[in-house]
Amino acid sequence: MRISSRNQRGNPYAAYQKMQNGYATTVYVGEGPGLLPSSNPEQNNTKNQEESGATEDTSAGMWVSGREGGGLPWEEVARLLHTDIEVGLPSREVLTRRQLVGYNEFTETEDDPLWKKYLGQFKEPLILLLLASAFVSLCMAQFDDAVVITLAIVIVATVAFIQELRTDKAIEELKKQVPATCMCLRDGNVREYQARELVPGDIVHLAIGDRIPADLRLYEAADLSIDESSFTGETEPASKNCGIISTNSYGTSGSIANIAYMGTFVRTGRGKGIVISTGEKSQFGELFRMMQEEEAPRTPLQKNMDELAKKLSIFSFAFIGIVFLLGLYQGIPIHKIFNIAVSLAVAAIPEGLPIVVTMTLCLGIRRMALRSALVKGLHTVETLGCVTTVCSDKTGTLTKNEMTVTGIVTSEGDECHVTGVGYVCEGQIIFEGGFSELANEAVTKLLETGAVCNNAVIVGDQLQGQPTEGAIIVAARKHGIYNAKDKYHRLQEMPFKSDTKTMSVEVKNKKTGEVEWLVKGAVESILQACSHYQQNMATLPISQEKYQQIMNWAHEKGRQGLRVLAIARGPSLAELSYMGMVAIIDPPREEARPAITTLQSTGVRVKMVTGDAQETACAIALAVGLQVRPGTVFSGDQLDNMDDRVLGNIVQESTVFYRVSPRHKLRIVKALQDCGEIVGMTGDGVNDVVALKRANIGISMGKMGTAVSKEAADMILNDDNFKTILSAIEEGKCIFHNITNFVTFQVSTSLVALSLIALSTVFGLPSPLNPMQILLINVIMDGPPALTLGMEPIDDDVKVQPPRDTKKDLITPKLIRNCVISAVVIICGTLWVFRSEMSDGVVTARDTTMTFACFVMYDMFNAMSCRSDSKSVLEIGLTTNWYLFVALTATIGCLMCVVYLPFLQWVFQTEALHIADWLYLVCLTSTVLLVSEVRKFIDRRHEYSKGIMAAKGFWLSKKTTKPSWMDAV
Repeated sequence: MRISSRNQRGNPYAAYQKMQNGYATTVYVGEGPGLLPSSNPEQNNTKNQEESGATEDTSAGMWVSGREGGGLPWEEVARLLHTDIEVGLPSREVLTRRQLVGYNEFTETEDDPLWKKYLGQFKEPLILLLLASAFVSLCMAQFDDAVVITLAIVIVATVAFIQELRTDKAIEELKKQVPATCMCLRDGNVREYQARELVPGDIVHLAIGDRIPADLRLYEAADLSIDESSFTGETEPASKNCGIISTNSYGTSGSIANIAYMGTFVRTGRGKGIVISTGEKSQFGELFRMMQEEEAPRTPLQKNMDELAKKLSIFSFAFIGIVFLLGLYQGIPIHKIFNIAVSLAVAAIPEGLPIVVTMTLCLGIRRMALRSALVKGLHTVETLGCVTTVCSDKTGTLTKNEMTVTGIVTSEGDECHVTGVGYVCEGQIIFEGGFSELANEAVTKLLETGAVCNNAVIVGDQLQGQPTEGAIIVAARKHGIYNAKDKYHRLQEMPFKSDTKTMSVEVKNKKTGEVEWLVKGAVESILQACSHYQQNMATLPISQEKYQQIMNWAHEKGRQGLRVLAIARGPSLAELSYMGMVAIIDPPREEARPAITTLQSTGVRVKMVTGDAQETACAIALAVGLQVRPGTVFSGDQLDNMDDRVLGNIVQESTVFYRVSPRHKLRIVKALQDCGEIVGMTGDGVNDVVALKRANIGISMGKMGTAVSKEAADMILNDDNFKTILSAIEEGKCIFHNITNFVTFQVSTSLVALSLIALSTVFGLPSPLNPMQILLINVIMDGPPALTLGMEPIDDDVKVQPPRDTKKDLITPKLIRNCVISAVVIICGTLWVFRSEMSDGVVTARDTTMTFACFVMYDMFNAMSCRSDSKSVLEIGLTTNWYLFVALTATIGCLMCVVYLPFLQWVFQTEALHIADWLYLVCLTSTVLLVSEVRKFIDRRHEYSKGIMAAKGFWLSKKTTKPSWMDAV
């Protein structure tokens, strides 16, 4: 038995004894960092109450948070967690603690079985409405309608189910960030243990390539650097140490220099640390928990479809009531008029709408894939056309993520401009003051030093190593310096450290045998280590005036957003001579500025959200066309000092957010959504997954993005290019435009069919179409043309339209007006043909054949007119939508078969028509297209007049104000 007790005054962490499995163990609680503020075990409840009765919860006393542990000496952290760094925890103590805190893993909500997920697809309001329609058809013995509607529902539900299975894997990828095993010290021995078995107080040993298994407070770090890019977004590895970090020096990225975080991995060096947080108590676990809590919002199209289903339900019931009353007025028997009313109401519900929407969205996904955008959710495609704000990362999206040397200045003061971008050695060194042998020799010596004091390797145009070092190698090659390292033997290396901010190598010249130290790093650090500088091949001491001259140049480049590295060499680290410096930047993509300009011209706001410094962020923002002025640039620290109300007031007009962390990104997204914005958010790291999931459109990078961010996102940019976002938004606008065209066609066709049957029934006329003809129209004739309207190519006028107003319904007053105009023309023409053919009052096969052919041909011309609600068919082109052209051709062929093939004549009760009949029908049915063309012309003239009046009003207002210098500009 082991019982530990301490004086409460000397140590606030009181101990109490707990009997478990026949032996006593020790558990500590108290009021220290991360511990439960209670020493009374009776005030707490354990999560194992079902097994051991009502007992106390002591697990809260077993963790220390990263921020708390970073501000304490590691010795104090070890004391708080009652561990010994020399021998680790005893195995029995590990078992005891694991019973209290659980395993080092994440608690995942139980996933629904596949059958339940599939049935969940039938909860959509429009699907429920169609199910009710199919049930009513079945009850009324209309088996053909019931089968068609049910088949449509199954197709839509199956496609959506398969899509959901493919995309719902973000949590699985997040769990893969935690390693399976680790090297841990227990009972005085270092062995490999399962990472899930770690408990607070365990001692973990780290080596190059290891992934961190839990949050660790480091107590030993030898040249230790950890890649935290997936966690913080920073591309450079974070240098780690074991000292005390002041809470005032914690960065906004959330990284602390003496803490190793779960899910990151060791890039260089080695280290040892004390486990302070495991599972969901770790920083990574907090991200996991936030991701589970955040729900992706319903897309605008889903909301529109919900509203459409509601309106169709109201319309169906209203239609039943009206037809029922009219039938009673006409003296039709109640049971007969009821059957007619219900049948018409069922027919009014467009069972093809879900299929066409699904097909259109699938086609949109395919077209986006051809433009380097992989969209994972069906409804995500259309949502892109509604995006009003894009929050973009800087690195790799707006920039190339290829560090490039753009400027050189030697110690003599010779300045050079370097052309070319990226890791392709295309470009040259241009001497600003003119070429000279001395200047050329100085640049050669400078770049050779930088290329040798370097660990990067460039194979082809691919970089292996640090981006800044790769940039120096490329600049050297542009100056004709290849394989500079082959001239030297490397004797030793002092890698880059955060405290010295320099990298040094000792080399020996293979020809002369001369031994030198080559150093590169921050300008201030290099100048402090240098006593002399090179001037015309001579060595001179650095004066205060020279020092200030060098610093002024460095500060000037820094204000332009450039990263400046100084280079020096000498016989020893105490006798270094300053050689000069290079200015490096991750250049903006050439296509980023035009893409941003186009988005802004269409009413889409673009904001940069980055972890970089203010100078770099603002320089790139200006380069890509973002407005940077006072009141539009904010840091993560400033966001911390704002409440949600203040943030909501400034977030829409702001353009640059710098030094931001994951929680800042989430706040920005929520603030924009609270202002009514539809937000697209880019991200590439584990730290971005919560914001990606919360945004209306989460956009991950295909090349730089982690597997977690790709799974959490709605869209993946395969080329990491901002221009692809513009292409995707244009595609989203086109998709909704095509859906609107289909709805126009479907609603007008439904109005015609309902009106024909209702009018003939109410007024005691014989039905103009027999049941088989009606079935053929619904299944075959309307089907292919309607589907192909969703395949219309992208319209240039649609691309420049502002984002769709999500508050507006799918069925607008303008759409209803267009449908009514077309329906009236078709109804009048069809009834005219029917009445003129039925001159003797008896319905013959010729009468129904002429009426059937008239109706089908009206539908064909109506489909052509519905390709655009504003453009003429001649302007669009008759064959630009090849799918529609094929569908109409197939419809004509089907119509000819029904009219002329004997077997089909018997089935559909038709007879052959003369060529004169076809000419007559073409002239008559084309009127719906002509009327539509006239309506479009009047609409265009009206819009043009409104534009002229708006322009006149603008210039009149300008004349009433005094001219200013802005008018002159």
